[in-house]
Amino acid sequence: MKSRSVTLDDVARAAGVSYQTVSRVLNHSSRVAESTRSRVEAAMLSLNYVPNRVAQQLAGKNTRTLGLATSDLALLAPAQIASAMQQRASQLGWHLVMAMAGADAGAAQAAVSDLLAQRVDALLVNLPLETAAAQQIEAMAGSLPCLFLDVAEDAPVASCGFSAQTGARQGAEHLLALGHRRVVLLNGPSSSVAARARSDAWRQVLEQHQLVAQAELFGDWSASSGYRAVMQLADRELPSALLVANDQMALGAMQALHQRGIVVPTEISVVGYDDTADSAWYQPPLTTVRQDMRLLGERSVDWLIRRVEQPAEQATAEMFATELVVRDSTAPVFNGKPGSARVAAELQRLARVLAQDPEQ
Repeated sequence: MKSRSVTLDDVARAAGVSYQTVSRVLNHSSRVAESTRSRVEAAMLSLNYVPNRVAQQLAGKNTRTLGLATSDLALLAPAQIASAMQQRASQLGWHLVMAMAGADAGAAQAAVSDLLAQRVDALLVNLPLETAAAQQIEAMAGSLPCLFLDVAEDAPVASCGFSAQTGARQGAEHLLALGHRRVVLLNGPSSSVAARARSDAWRQVLEQHQLVAQAELFGDWSASSGYRAVMQLADRELPSALLVANDQMALGAMQALHQRGIVVPTEISVVGYDDTADSAWYQPPLTTVRQDMRLLGERSVDWLIRRVEQPAEQATAEMFATELVVRDSTAPVFNGKPGSARVAAELQRLARVLAQDPEQ
C-alpha cells in the first residue's frame, strides 16, 4: 500500500505552529521569527517533507525557480557558469532548471519555451544570440525578468558579462610586447557574437601597429577543432604566435603543435581566453585572458532574483573586468637556428626547476 504524502498540516502539528506559519516559512517570508523558522525547518527535515512545486505553480505563486538556457555543457566555460549559478541559487533557497540548446535562434527559442512551460519565475540565457534573436526571446518571456550573458555589448536587453574589447586587447598586446609580428588568429564560429567581438578587437590592435593577421582559423570552441585547425596549417604558414578565442581550442592547438615537433613557447607562443579551471595544468601552463566564470554566475543569479523580488527597482546589470594571466605558453620571439628550439626549451625548463629548488 502506498504511503500517504506528508502535508503542511503534518509539518504544522510537528512544529507546534499554524498551517499559515509553515506556508510563510516555505515562501521565505520575513514575518517569521528565526526560532520559529528553525523549528519548522527541523520538522520538515524529520518528516521528509517535499514542497509541491506543481501546486504552487497552479496557485499562481512564485516557485522560486530560475530557468537557464545554456550552450552545450561539454564546453568548460558554460559548464563552470552553470555550476556557479546552481550553487548560488541553492544558497539563496531557489531552484535552477536548465535546457541546453545549439547556436541557432530556433534552438534557443525551443529551449526557452521548454523552460517557460515549467513555470519558471525568471530566465538566464547563456547562448550566443544576435540582438534580434535576444529581443524575440525577451518578448516570449513577457513579464518575466530575463538576463542575457552572450549578446553584443550594445544590445538593448538586460545583459551581464565581460568586455570582449578589453579582454582580446590584453592578449594581443601581450604578444606584441614580446616582439611577435607574425600572428595567426584561431577563433570560434563566425556565427558567434563573442567570437566576432574578439576577432574585431584583435584586428584593431594589430592595425594600430601596422600589422595584419597572418591567417584566421575557425573552430567550434572544442579542443578537437583547435587541433584540426592547426594541423591544417602548412609549415610555411606557421606564425610566431597564436591568439586563440578560448582555452579548449588552445589545448587542441598545443597538442597539434607538439605532434608537429614545434616547441611552445620557444618556437610559437600561445594565448588562450577564459582561464577555465584546467588551464593552469596544461603543458605548458597556458597564458590566457581570465574571465571569472564563478563571479559571473553568482552575480547573474543575484541580479535576477533581485528583479523578481523587487520588480520596481531599476537594477543595472554588471560588466566585469578581464585579467591577463601570464604563464608558460608565451615567450619573446625566438630567433635561433632550426633545431635549436628544443635545446633552448630544455634549458628554460631546467632553469625553472633550479629556481624552485636552489639546493639541486
